[in-house]
Amino acid sequence: MNMRNPLNKLCAVGAILLSNYSGHAAELEGSIMTVRGSIPVAELGKTLSHEHVLVDFIGAEESGYHRWDREEVISVMLPRLMAVKDLGYQSIFECTPAFLGRDPRLLRRLSELSELNLITNVGYYGARQNQFIPEKIQDWPINELVDKWVQEFELGIEDTGIRPGFLKIGVDREDQLSAMHEKLIRAACRVHLATGLTIASHTGPSPVVFQITQILQEERVDPSAFIWVHATRDNSENQIRAARMGLWVSIDNLRENANLLRANVERISALKEAGFLNRVLVSQDAGWYRPGEEDGGAIAPFTFVEQSLVPALEKAGFEEHEVDQLLIKNPANAYAIRVRSLSR
Repeated sequence: MNMRNPLNKLCAVGAILLSNYSGHAAELEGSIMTVRGSIPVAELGKTLSHEHVLVDFIGAEESGYHRWDREEVISVMLPRLMAVKDLGYQSIFECTPAFLGRDPRLLRRLSELSELNLITNVGYYGARQNQFIPEKIQDWPINELVDKWVQEFELGIEDTGIRPGFLKIGVDREDQLSAMHEKLIRAACRVHLATGLTIASHTGPSPVVFQITQILQEERVDPSAFIWVHATRDNSENQIRAARMGLWVSIDNLRENANLLRANVERISALKEAGFLNRVLVSQDAGWYRPGEEDGGAIAPFTFVEQSLVPALEKAGFEEHEVDQLLIKNPANAYAIRVRSLSR
């Protein structure tokens, strides 16, 4: 086999993992990959499954580390991370992709200072009509995307040695996936089968989530490997349908919005009543230090879930073990690195 061919390399890596498959990836069974290295799933603890430290919306061709001063970002964001740590949280999945402000060195330093587990990602964000993917990369075939993402998982991001702990991609809210976004989904599926990394896709309240489910089946990836990001504003019928298919339903862009909070307490309750509380993730999509704005702009706190959502769920009749299901058990099950494939 010619190992210089990206697809051959992928097949070789995938074959090693899948030959040992018994529900878990062999090398990282029961593990989470943080910016400071691998930890057992049991050490993940209370978790926010979808947040951002820094996001740079200037565009893929202009964004880069020159756009921000890490020490300044640390001075602004560390107190906000400590505030949520003081509420008992141990881990945060940082969902900013490459070319949109992902900075693994910044995250590692924040992790060291806060002693929080921070998890970064690999993948490209195609939403907003691909403006956050460099044009040359948009022309890459699927195999080249796969090879790049597998390499980052195996060797680390750029020259940092810091490895991603999940896949983060993004698609637009349309009736059908574009060719580019279908390519992102298929590439993510193949990387999952090679690495065991969970796929989190910015999708929103969009019918393409069910087209994505069909692609997962075609690529032989179990739906439990896929997180429907920003399902927050969709209706209970679609959320329950997705959970029944096996997807993770992520109620993750909750902020200081009383109507949205009330609606999603009802939706989470509906998922519980339907027997799918074990398919739900909750977070707030907060943070968002913005380069170029004074003091990073209006930083959303990471505390809304604990201070507003949890009390609202308890008022709606949720017991302690059910809240723990949402904040401890589900993130661990969703993000544990293991290959989840469909039998042929």
